[in-house]
Amino acid sequence: MRAVQTLPEGYEAGERVDLQHDKATAVRVNVLSFLLAVPPALLMFLLRPEGSAFWEGENGSRLLKLAVMLLGYVVYIVLHELTHAAVMKLTGGGKVRFGFTGMYAYAGSEGDWFDRSAYVCIALAPLVVWGVIFAVMQAVISPDWYWIVGLWQLGNISGAAGDIYVTVKTLRSPADVLVRDTGLEMGYWQRKA
Repeated sequence: MRAVQTLPEGYEAGERVDLQHDKATAVRVNVLSFLLAVPPALLMFLLRPEGSAFWEGENGSRLLKLAVMLLGYVVYIVLHELTHAAVMKLTGGGKVRFGFTGMYAYAGSEGDWFDRSAYVCIALAPLVVWGVIFAVMQAVISPDWYWIVGLWQLGNISGAAGDIYVTVKTLRSPADVLVRDTGLEMGYWQRKA
């Protein structure tokens, strides 16, 4: 797994994924996001049907739970992007740029091309890392807080729709593909035929 800062000879630009400007792809990713959330939500209801525990307690504790849930999700979004950035760095990437468009938060690198295995690791790292952390938290946390962590987990899974989309696209690309991820746009470079 590695990144290169100079495009090797014999490569040319191929397909692009642009979630900011390609509305059809954005719609597909958002539908995927919803579909990804349904199975874990059903599983959580099967494992802990007492979802009303979220709202039980005094008004002050309800507000506390709501504040923790919202603040925790904002913190999670930052940690999600930092996880992408950490794996970019671990695979040899250079400077990582962060941003938020109002719809998407992102981490990207304009000066790097990642090989297929590195890019799949970059794309899936937050889903895997935070999925495990949230699952462990759900297993050990008090029932009163289970659904708050569960909502973070749902956000992790459904929020990874774009990451899953580009992972599938990358795995369907030739083995020697190089991917440049600037944040909201992923470009695929392939060897000239």
